Amino acid sequence: MDISRKSVQTLRGVGEKTGKLFAKLGVSTIADLLRHYPRGYMSYTPCIPIEGLWERLVNAPMGSRETPGDALAQGAAGADAAGHASRQGFGPGAGSLVCGDGADAGDGGIAGSLCPDDGGVAGALRPDDGVYAVCGQVEKKPTLMTYGNLKVVSAFLWEGNRRLKLVWFNAPFMTGNVKEGVSYVFRGRVTYKNRTLSMEQPEMFAPEEYEGLLGALWPVYPLTKGLGNKAIRRAMAEALALMDGDGASGGAAAPDHLPAALRDRQGLSDYGYALRHIHFPADPRDLLAARRRLVFDEFFIFSMMVMGMKSANRDRATDFVAPPSPQVDDLVHRLPFELTRGQARAWDDISGDLGSGVAMCRLVQGDVGSGKTVLAFLAMLQVAFAGYQAALMAPTEVLARQHYTALCALLDTYGIPLAAVCLTGSMTAKEKREAYGKMVSGEAQLVVGTHALIQERAVYDNLALVITDEQHRFGVAQRERLAAKGPAPQEQVTMGTMVLEPPSAQAGRGMDSGGGSAKPARQEHASAKGPAPHVLVMSATPIPRTLAIILYGDLDISVIDELPAQRLPIKNCVIPASDRGKAYRFIQKEVGAGRQAFVICPMVEAGEATESRDLSEVQNVQDYAKALAKELPPAMKTAVLHGRMGGAMKNRIMEEFLAGQVQVLVSTTVVEVGVNVPNATVMMIENAERFGLSQLHQLRGRVGRGAHQSYCIMVNCQAGGEGRAAQRLDVLNHSNDGFFIAEEDLRLRGPGDIFGERQSGELGFILGDVYTDAGLLRAASEEAGRVWGEDPGLESPENRRLKKYMESAAQVGGL
Repeated sequence: MDISRKSVQTLRGVGEKTGKLFAKLGVSTIADLLRHYPRGYMSYTPCIPIEGLWERLVNAPMGSRETPGDALAQGAAGADAAGHASRQGFGPGAGSLVCGDGADAGDGGIAGSLCPDDGGVAGALRPDDGVYAVCGQVEKKPTLMTYGNLKVVSAFLWEGNRRLKLVWFNAPFMTGNVKEGVSYVFRGRVTYKNRTLSMEQPEMFAPEEYEGLLGALWPVYPLTKGLGNKAIRRAMAEALALMDGDGASGGAAAPDHLPAALRDRQGLSDYGYALRHIHFPADPRDLLAARRRLVFDEFFIFSMMVMGMKSANRDRATDFVAPPSPQVDDLVHRLPFELTRGQARAWDDISGDLGSGVAMCRLVQGDVGSGKTVLAFLAMLQVAFAGYQAALMAPTEVLARQHYTALCALLDTYGIPLAAVCLTGSMTAKEKREAYGKMVSGEAQLVVGTHALIQERAVYDNLALVITDEQHRFGVAQRERLAAKGPAPQEQVTMGTMVLEPPSAQAGRGMDSGGGSAKPARQEHASAKGPAPHVLVMSATPIPRTLAIILYGDLDISVIDELPAQRLPIKNCVIPASDRGKAYRFIQKEVGAGRQAFVICPMVEAGEATESRDLSEVQNVQDYAKALAKELPPAMKTAVLHGRMGGAMKNRIMEEFLAGQVQVLVSTTVVEVGVNVPNATVMMIENAERFGLSQLHQLRGRVGRGAHQSYCIMVNCQAGGEGRAAQRLDVLNHSNDGFFIAEEDLRLRGPGDIFGERQSGELGFILGDVYTDAGLLRAASEEAGRVWGEDPGLESPENRRLKKYMESAAQVGGL
């Protein structure tokens, strides 16, 4: 059995309790663990005498006080890449890592192959400014003091007449852990206040243990409360050792799945090397080589999938001919608003595709609030009036229910004699049975739901149109799974022997053909002809057209490039963290006028940041909501929303917010996708410098949907409020044009962002970012086109390992 498919609990030290903590991070198998990449890296510095701390933190003039982070960043930025071609994994002719002149001029120097001397390494490292290590002995047993619910343990290290106070909060066990007269290394943040040097919450090491940590880069992982870096590192080291010994799983002993010629052309390391060095890099150059290979893999395999879908979809004939409908034309003229020119152009494209006799495969890309949803409804109606079914799949239950409610209101308002049904995962068994019955019988011509639409029990009568909303939240295979719900037999999209159509689709058709409520005549006709459903995908993520052609290469693209005239432009401002009080007062004013507000934080809980660097300025929803509630009047109800909540809880909170029962919603970016709250007029984004511009624009789009003026407040917590982050935020501050912002994002983002301000979860990529790694995305797309053009079945000897890897990855969810 492939080791990568085994449970993470098969690793030593990972029992049931730890396994549940890993599951919170989305890690269930060894393969999941190996793809749990670090968020950054930490370097342990040599111990410093207490006198040295005094000189650096007390006696040094202001502005000249050095921190370990300064030296670390400078040393990393100046690392030499020369001669790297001889390292493991680089074949003849690979040359050194591409940098400087080798970057793609069209993407602002973002070549994907990030090099040390352009700041790429410094961006990957997490310098711990103000963190030092000191070696010494405590002369007296630590003392424990209690202040209400707070327990404080303190001890002192002495060096001549200088002393360093050690402080631990709510860790009473440290009184027994720190022994008198025993040498330890204490590492933590050192501050000088009240004429005392203090190190708070220090880590403690045996001197020989700390010595072994010097001179290396140590991974800093995304964490959850109760699961620290040390535990993840131990599990990762064992997983890598097991993979090294498994000749089928991608370790050093395993052949690489990318052809050697391709690796040579792109200067890529081998896969086993990349896995080891992304987690435990020997030096910054190895780290960048590892990341480059893994990002290339993500983009390459994605591009191969797109090539396969494009080939299968090209001029695919369909029996689902839905010509322009007089009823729909009449509805367009009766709407209380006129379609914008962009909407009208996109609708002409869609309507023409539906009646062409060739299966539509089209992307409608429009800015937030540009009116994509009404086009989706019109397309569904045109198909339904032609006698077929249409399904709209949304990424969240809240958005699915909003679409369903809006669609039903449209049918009712204009007296349209069609029936709609909603299907989501949280519905009761009885509600689902009723929905299934209406879908399979054809009673419901219009279906709206979440991923429940592609589950095994979801069977359709004559599904002719498939629409996915917020396409970047669905993988290519998920889109195909919904399309495969059309009548049998669907033309399959294959990559060699890898079939994108899942077994559940086949099982669903079996139920349909055996169900008494199905229409045998239509099914027999479908089986003979094999009609392909029309596919329409929508995205409000403003991706530059040059990249959209690659990412959506299997689709025709329609762009809505203007907003409805009745939309009031959102007013923006960027403020420093010190002005939060003013923002709170503004929120209070808006809520007092009957409005509502979003507050976005980048983290769920404080524990996510521990052991990396001081992230006291990085806000988390749990603590922030408690603090904000104290700043606002008691009558203003505050609620918390984040992605780790159960579906029912998230739905309940959003419904309360939609109903106005909650005035201020403190949330992570889970609200980024399509939530429509017309009464919300304030979007406050904490740590705005940590997000990509396009994601900030998506968040901003959650307001400005009603009749009242809306505002976006971006809090820049970066010290000084200067630099590239401030430059990027200034773009958002002065423009509401998503496509302009996307182009500027692509131009301004650079190698320093490789583990930072990225588009979270963009198109399902774990490590790659379509902006920072734009050049590498282009290279991977070109290589995929070369491989697909020469050997689409992946049958040649040099491609067989790639074929096997892709089949295996598809089975374990790696694509």
